[in-house]
Amino acid sequence: MPIPSSASGSPPAPDDPAKDRKDGGARNTWLVPSRWWAVLMLVVVGNYVVSKLMFPEPSAITVPYTFFKHQVELGNVASVTSLGDAIEGTFKAKVSYAPRAAASEESAASPAREAQPRTSTHFKTQRPVFADPGLETLLGQKGVEIAAVDENASSWFRVLIGFGPTLLLIAAFVWLSRRAASAGSGLFNLGRSRAKRYGEEQQKVTFEDVAGIDEAENELIEIVDFLKNPAKYQRLGGTVPKGVLLVGAPGTGKTLLARAVAGQAGVPFFSLAASEFIEMIVGVGASRVRDLFKMAREAAPSIIFIDELDAIGRTRGTGAQLGGHDEREQTLNQILTEMDGFDSREGVIVLAATNRADVLDQALLRPGRFDRRVVVQRPDRAGRAAILEVHTKNVPLGADVSLPTLAAETPGLVGAELRNLVNEAALLAARKDRDAVGADDFAEALEKITLGPARNILLNPVERERTAYHEAGHALLTLLVAGSDPVHRVSIVPRGMSLGATSQLPVDDRTSYAEDYLRARITVALGGRAAEKLVYGVVTTGAENDLQQVTDLARHMVLRWGMSEKLGPISFVAPQDDGLPPAFQRQLYSEDTSTLIDAEIRRIVEVCHQEADRLLAAHRLQLDALTQALLKAESLNEKEIRAVIELPAADGPAPQNPQAAPG
Repeated sequence: MPIPSSASGSPPAPDDPAKDRKDGGARNTWLVPSRWWAVLMLVVVGNYVVSKLMFPEPSAITVPYTFFKHQVELGNVASVTSLGDAIEGTFKAKVSYAPRAAASEESAASPAREAQPRTSTHFKTQRPVFADPGLETLLGQKGVEIAAVDENASSWFRVLIGFGPTLLLIAAFVWLSRRAASAGSGLFNLGRSRAKRYGEEQQKVTFEDVAGIDEAENELIEIVDFLKNPAKYQRLGGTVPKGVLLVGAPGTGKTLLARAVAGQAGVPFFSLAASEFIEMIVGVGASRVRDLFKMAREAAPSIIFIDELDAIGRTRGTGAQLGGHDEREQTLNQILTEMDGFDSREGVIVLAATNRADVLDQALLRPGRFDRRVVVQRPDRAGRAAILEVHTKNVPLGADVSLPTLAAETPGLVGAELRNLVNEAALLAARKDRDAVGADDFAEALEKITLGPARNILLNPVERERTAYHEAGHALLTLLVAGSDPVHRVSIVPRGMSLGATSQLPVDDRTSYAEDYLRARITVALGGRAAEKLVYGVVTTGAENDLQQVTDLARHMVLRWGMSEKLGPISFVAPQDDGLPPAFQRQLYSEDTSTLIDAEIRRIVEVCHQEADRLLAAHRLQLDALTQALLKAESLNEKEIRAVIELPAADGPAPQNPQAAPG
């Protein structure tokens, strides 16, 4: 069944000039005072350093109060200065004093030892609170000059010391707030929209940069025409849908298509992800929605693009809710209100993208909101070729590269994956110092993307031979089972988590699958396990991935497609529209039916396994020959495989849509 894809061009640069002017102005208003503050701090620090160097303060010794009073009685004190109970002063003659050091913990009982004596004419001491009040009289009698310092005079210094850290924190907070505000994400800008605006002069993406999704482009041509010529539709009373929902698998080009609509119409384009509305603070998301629609109206005609809409547009009332106010639901309610609150004649169109349309709230999908749904399918072979042509415009290709052939070898890949394929091939060619990208570079890049990079591991001969038999079993059955897709390439080079791989190429594009084709796929997938059992008599863990694919395919045949005679044409799959995960969905059938479903799945797989055993046993010689060729060459294409087992080349149209099946 086909699914969507697109090609892409490089995303346009945001409309930076206006933003830069706004931000630059905010930064300039802050940088000017910042420079003055830096100069002021440099002057203060320089003045302090110079004053200390040119006028060094004399060192003062700290003496006991009794020593100070004794010097006063001797008449050796010239002056004192008091600040509360602290006393500083000068001696008339130098005095030496040796402070007594405390005794060590080991010899607490031993007498205290004396430190080296210090000599100075300046001293400091502290007056005890219980000292006698006759100190002033004694100082006067000895002719000592007495001075005092007001305690309030140094109060600013104590305030600075006490509140300095707090003031620094406040200053840092203000500085960070100013910087954040200049970037548009300040404390008071939480409710501002974070949408990126792409202006007409920066918008470079048009429909010429999009390929492989022609049906989706045709659906959006009307939107572009309305934005360019609104009077054409309004004169007959027609209105263009307010909202267009783009639905498709990841990488199919939904975002690129929305930008191409804006670029083709030449209008401002506001783009953001739905998750950017949500914040921890309740109400912020709704505020951002209001601001976004206000910006779009002011720039009308314009386009609002919301990517991953399911992040906020899920069905309300499902899942566990914490608290009475759910931020996601409030944001969704605001979007619904805003889409109801404007007229499409204002020239504002809302585009949204999602890959989970089944979980969206029904209020979003009703007419008047997102009332048009555009499905972006995976590209078919022609679409993939067009996408590859877009992505290889600036890539020199070798003479052996055929884009239609490469498109045939990449089934199911979407635009983003094809772009990655081209990039990987270009990197591989550059690593080999080539002037152009060759077909072998694309083949190696495709294997690297689908299976993983090659691993340089050394397998013992027994394990290597077992892997070769496993992959030979897959490859041989692709040519023996009626209705199976022909083999494209088989390899025993370890890649990713697999030790080998076999890829197939369906003959043509398929939109539906017949029961015999599905049974053929199951039989081929079991070929590796059947070959190991036939040759060695035991099975290994190498068929783990094969068994997973087989089981899923058989389960779909029974549950979804009614391909069981005992159960009949009935679907046993629960509807997904309720938005609940599978673990919480109600089972729609009884336990007896569940037992019968398991039995039918087992029967389908066992019948296919028996067919694989029969075919490989009947062609044991071809299996051995193909295994030996693989051990020698490690990789074989379809022509080489047919030459080994002596089968003629297949007739019919060129193959396409390869399916890599790791062994």
